[in-house]
Amino acid sequence: MKGEDFKGKTPDELKAQAVQLRKEAFNLRFQKASGQLANTARIRQVRRDLARIETVMSARRAEKQE
Repeated sequence: MKGEDFKGKTPDELKAQAVQLRKEAFNLRFQKASGQLANTARIRQVRRDLARIETVMSARRAEKQE
């Protein structure tokens, strides 16, 4: 997803999406360790999407403080 996709979501939606991505990352790490992971690029996509969500949430917190 693009960063713009996350900017239109509410904070609750972002938190829910972050939880979902963390669970997926956890499962992907286990699949990789057991040799069952077919799409290794998905790990990178999940990590980057999670970072994008955290960036948007951080920017919103900074806006509220100013």
